[in-house]
Amino acid sequence: MAKQGPLQLTLALLKPDVTRVPHVVQAIRSKILSEKFLVVRHKEVRLSRQDTEKFYGEHQGKFFYNRLVTFMASGPTHALVLAREDAIKHWRTLMGPTKVYKTKYEAPYTLRGLYGLTDTRNSTHGSDSPETAAKEMNFFFPEFNWEEWLKSEGEEFRKGLITLDEDSFIHRVSFENRFNNESVK
Repeated sequence: MAKQGPLQLTLALLKPDVTRVPHVVQAIRSKILSEKFLVVRHKEVRLSRQDTEKFYGEHQGKFFYNRLVTFMASGPTHALVLAREDAIKHWRTLMGPTKVYKTKYEAPYTLRGLYGLTDTRNSTHGSDSPETAAKEMNFFFPEFNWEEWLKSEGEEFRKGLITLDEDSFIHRVSFENRFNNESVK
């Protein structure tokens, strides 16, 4: 699980349409791991309408805004901070295009191609830039200082000195792996 280049962090959301179906959540988690993402933070949240309006504020006034806000407040959402080399680009590729109807034909094996239902109920969300990722991670994980995390734990994650806590679906620095790695030096 060792990483070659610098880690990049991104925010990923599993939307209410998929979180209601446990086997789909498990399939997406398996795909996250098989694509060599490391899960730095993970939690299930139930967004209020007010929180949803704040998160999607950039879309206010657009024709789909009300539908999106209502949908995102309709059930639980899984928020994850994912890490890997080129995490933003890779997660967005794995998600597939926003327009589900088109995605079903052009990228059927992406997450949206497999699990998306409509352009609003399209299974996932992902940050589109490092600046957006920082803002979105802060929205869902205000206690998480990603810059400090990169300094304190990023190198262990990059080297693969981690284990997956399957109950919380979060990778953690493995002190056993850290000790074994240091004793080899």
